[in-house]
Amino acid sequence: MSNIFKGSPYRRPNDVEAGSSRSAHSDDEDHELCPDPFYIPSTKNAPIDRLRRWRQAALVLNASRRFRYTLDLKKEEEKKQILRKIRAHAQAIRAAYLFKQAGEQVNGTKIPPPIPGGDFSIGPEQLASVSRDHNFNALQEYGGVRGLSESLKTNLEKGIPGDDSDLLKRRNAFGSNTYPRKKGRSFWRFVWEACQDLTLMILVVAAVASLALGIKTEGIKEGWYDGGSIAFAVLLVIVVTAISDYKQSLQFQKLDEEKRNIRLEVVRGGRRIEISIYDIVVGDVVPLNIGDQVPADGILISGHSLAIDESSMTGESDIVNKDAKQPFLMSGCKVADGSGTMLVTGVGINTEWGLLMANLSEDNGEETPLQVRLNGVATFIGFVGLSVAFAVLVVLLVRYFTGHTEDPQGRKEFVAGKTSVGNAVDGAIKIVTVAVTIVVVAVPEGLPLAVTLTLAYSMKKMMADKALVRRLSACETMGSATTICSDKTGTLTLNQMTVVEAYVGGRKIDPPDSSSELPDTLTSLLIESIAVNANGSVFTPEGGGDVEVSGSPTEKAILYWGMKLGMDFDAVRSSSSILHVFPFNSEKKRGGVAIRLPDSKVRIHWKGAAEIVLAACTWYLDINGETVAMDKEKVAFFENAIETMAAGSLRCVAIAYRSYESEKVPTNEEELARWALPEDDLVFLAVVGIKDPCRPSVKESVKLCQRAGVKVRMVTGDNLKTARAIALECGILSSDADASEPNLIEGKDFRSLTDSQREEVAEKLSVMGRSSPNDKLLLVQALRRRGHVVAVTGDGTNDAPALHEADIGLAMGIQGTEVAKESSDIIILDDNFASVVKVVRWGRSVYANIQKFIQFQLTVNVAALVINVVAAVSSGDVPLNAVQLLWVNLIMDTLGALALATEPPTDHLMHRPPVGRREPLITNIMWRNLLLQAVYQVTVLLVLNFDGKRILRLEHESSEHATRVKNTLIFNAFVLCQIFNEFNARKPDEVNIFRGLSKNYLFIGIVAITIILQAVIVEFLGKFAKTVQLSWQLWLVSIAIGFISWPLAFIGKFIPVPETPVSKFFSRMFKRRRNESSQKHDESNGAS
Repeated sequence: MSNIFKGSPYRRPNDVEAGSSRSAHSDDEDHELCPDPFYIPSTKNAPIDRLRRWRQAALVLNASRRFRYTLDLKKEEEKKQILRKIRAHAQAIRAAYLFKQAGEQVNGTKIPPPIPGGDFSIGPEQLASVSRDHNFNALQEYGGVRGLSESLKTNLEKGIPGDDSDLLKRRNAFGSNTYPRKKGRSFWRFVWEACQDLTLMILVVAAVASLALGIKTEGIKEGWYDGGSIAFAVLLVIVVTAISDYKQSLQFQKLDEEKRNIRLEVVRGGRRIEISIYDIVVGDVVPLNIGDQVPADGILISGHSLAIDESSMTGESDIVNKDAKQPFLMSGCKVADGSGTMLVTGVGINTEWGLLMANLSEDNGEETPLQVRLNGVATFIGFVGLSVAFAVLVVLLVRYFTGHTEDPQGRKEFVAGKTSVGNAVDGAIKIVTVAVTIVVVAVPEGLPLAVTLTLAYSMKKMMADKALVRRLSACETMGSATTICSDKTGTLTLNQMTVVEAYVGGRKIDPPDSSSELPDTLTSLLIESIAVNANGSVFTPEGGGDVEVSGSPTEKAILYWGMKLGMDFDAVRSSSSILHVFPFNSEKKRGGVAIRLPDSKVRIHWKGAAEIVLAACTWYLDINGETVAMDKEKVAFFENAIETMAAGSLRCVAIAYRSYESEKVPTNEEELARWALPEDDLVFLAVVGIKDPCRPSVKESVKLCQRAGVKVRMVTGDNLKTARAIALECGILSSDADASEPNLIEGKDFRSLTDSQREEVAEKLSVMGRSSPNDKLLLVQALRRRGHVVAVTGDGTNDAPALHEADIGLAMGIQGTEVAKESSDIIILDDNFASVVKVVRWGRSVYANIQKFIQFQLTVNVAALVINVVAAVSSGDVPLNAVQLLWVNLIMDTLGALALATEPPTDHLMHRPPVGRREPLITNIMWRNLLLQAVYQVTVLLVLNFDGKRILRLEHESSEHATRVKNTLIFNAFVLCQIFNEFNARKPDEVNIFRGLSKNYLFIGIVAITIILQAVIVEFLGKFAKTVQLSWQLWLVSIAIGFISWPLAFIGKFIPVPETPVSKFFSRMFKRRRNESSQKHDESNGAS
């Protein structure tokens, strides 16, 4: 069994004891190549010191808000400490009980009889003393698992009745399987965090000082406007920011609930039903299979090779075997191997897992590569903005105190020795306010948070598209995926299996369920093999009705076939006793069972991959029910039958058995548990061909991926010929000419290659058949070494290493085990390949939306900064004051992010290649667009600033009024330019900027609200915003200035841009200069 657990796929991905993975090594290599702290290609396995480095390098004005959705490194350490404490506490309690037990045994003390718990003859405290404290003696005193089940009114075969009144009684007596959760942040907490922005704090201080001075000099009636308007604008920014952040938080909370809500099967009233983990009650009988999570504390009823990974609870990475001597099962652990059933004895807070979860707050913080890069962009822009703001502050203060600043009437604002201290301080405060407001606009604090906004929106929409995102970063990484390694069964196919062909008794049976042609001996052996060697079950309602079959799709298909042959499932199973089970294993691709018949004879039944089972057979039962030696001719006949069925895209499963000497069966329970079932000298009974049709939409989905530059590879455990037929049907292989090596390979051939050979083959590979989970892992590693961004699907427990290793691990929601889901980044809820393609679309959409937002925000930044700097340096005054800049900041930051970061994905996204990880965030197309708009806005508005009075024919009006009209027009035109430019930003590389607009109600709503608020500010809040009411002619002028950005953008789309990114051009230039200077230095050293 040791080889099964090699590589520990059952441990949690973050388990320190598991050692570092290949991915972490890749990150270290990238770190060596790229010293930029803001370049982390994958945050999935990034070392803590790298995550700390980018935080320290970032320029941040409000750390609590900026880092809200990143991993809290301090909390992570606290979480580990809490985990260690709870584990130590649980182990100490167990040790104390063992010590007490030893004393009781010496003194002959008896355990007191159970205390009734309401409707039951045992209470929760007594159950806890048995299960949570692993008290084996107490379990024996209560009569073992059977005695406990009687106390809990549970039938070990049929489970609890499961009606509402019974469930209510059990919840009242023993509690529910939930635990108290720490409340999420309240709205006021978000308000408080928004207030902690350094620049906003300075503005509030400035507003208070301005308010005090204004009231002192002008009286309360007129003097409160300056300070009050800034305070109100700051308050508006805080409230809008808090509302936006709070809504995001609620979305994340909802998604966290979905992640925790595990679905599992329980036995109630004799039938298997699927319920939520929260609905489990004490007394439930729960079947456990490989990869399942143990949903509550319990006692093992029966098990076959059951091995549990308890690392999540004990911290130890050893796999623990469970049997009658070690029957205690802990909630939260994973089934590493085997199968069994358990009796639930503790739920919710009465389990260690519940205690653990109640003490650990859910931290959904996790930075994404794009978020880290945007922090780098924000830091760079922030430094530029701070430099500009400081320059403006110095220039304005120098001009003011040297008497070069004039008021609207043309009088000097400061005259040394004449201007009062109050007026001088008031003037200085206004200058500081303008400089600080420039910082607010210049430092794009909302830029990294726009990623979280678009991810929150995308995750919510992806739920509707049947994809549950477990890791934020996977959502955006999927946009860079260059290849998808997909399973066949259930992902590319419907997972609706039926037996359509059968070879029994050495010949083909047509129809496959025609039992009349078969002798009774053969039929009874076949039915026995199907019934006893099944991991599924058949439930027949007592009052009649449809028979319910449960189990995997393959199991169900064979069980249905058995019933058509006349199988009575319960009668066959009850007529023999199971000695030992070898659960189906994806490495060996077969499963077996040893049974003892009523006459004490022993039979071993095997079922699995047809060619593997056939190879182990030396006999077969002929059409007369006689055992005949398997000669070459018959082997060739069966091999040909398997190949023919496989070529017809059928899954081939063979059934065989052998008799075994009763005296050779181990009698000792420990030896029996370790007994390797004989798998040679088998008697071949039948081979069936199971049809699993392709999903109707899969061919189109595969084509869409191929057009988008994403190669789809099929990795399946099925026969290579079956895989080839399905691949041709799905469009993964385009023709028979493609359906040959090196496009096709078997798992055993692939694993036998050297690393370099594997990389070569992996590049061309389209289909891998008869693959083991380890082959999938090797393929993922080979592709990643070739520079691919790999998405991989998986459903089995052994797929966990490949899911963890891949850039994006996609687990199947229906067929996937809990181990696979926990190792994945995204869960595909309907197991459909079309949903995987939708995830690719959403991933690209995230990246595209962020780019739209960057283009929009940088245009505003550049224009606002240049206009204010040029005006400040030349005239000592700025056309856009503090309140106006705060409003622009609100449009640009929160409202702009909402409008552009929530654009739904379009088909256009799938007509371009994947986004490379090292590609610059700001493309040449974006530079062209934003510079064109910024130059236009700066030119028009500076012309208005310096010559606006003449152009607008305001020379005859008073100087103060003319200046206010001119500045109001500049402000109005500037805001309308941003509104019109928001439409341009929707489609940076498309001519038609209105495509899909009618479906984006949020965008239309935000633009409408912005226009209405702008009109209100200009027309009715003049005293606050320092604006005056504009005539309808000037409104038309403002609209015309904004409107021109549309035809300008249209013309701009036809300006060609170089393919080499601007950033690469500059880096090459700097490198060339550095090389030249080093050469000159070397030459001068040589000469000397």
